[in-house]
Amino acid sequence: MLILKYILFAIISTLFNLLFQYLSFLFYSQTAALYIAMFIGTLAGLIAKYVLDKKFIFYHTSIGKKDDVKKFVLYSFMGVFTTMIFWGTEVTFDYLYSHPNSKYIGAVIGLTIGYVIKYFLDKKFVFINNQEVL
Repeated sequence: MLILKYILFAIISTLFNLLFQYLSFLFYSQTAALYIAMFIGTLAGLIAKYVLDKKFIFYHTSIGKKDDVKKFVLYSFMGVFTTMIFWGTEVTFDYLYSHPNSKYIGAVIGLTIGYVIKYFLDKKFVFINNQEVL
């Protein structure tokens, strides 16, 4: 059951990410628009995924604001490597294929790979005492 929840939350976070990228392109399409959109989408997806993972995957209850901030920073740090995978895949697809939606296909592939890796990083380093076996 946990794996199905994790997949669902990964899909929700991916949709948040892509929605915010799309909205970013509506407002700005000049120099470095793809990179700005990826950054905005990443923030939106990160926040959504953190809340869902914390509450429904790792069942972590924060002791207070300081604990929550600490967990979020560590959670974000674990995502640096996986974000590089996601961004690299999205940029590569955008560069290699001329279709305007190719960047989104690259984003979905990169996010999928990243979320699988991120689960194990979060389980080992972020939510150490709040683990359920996947």
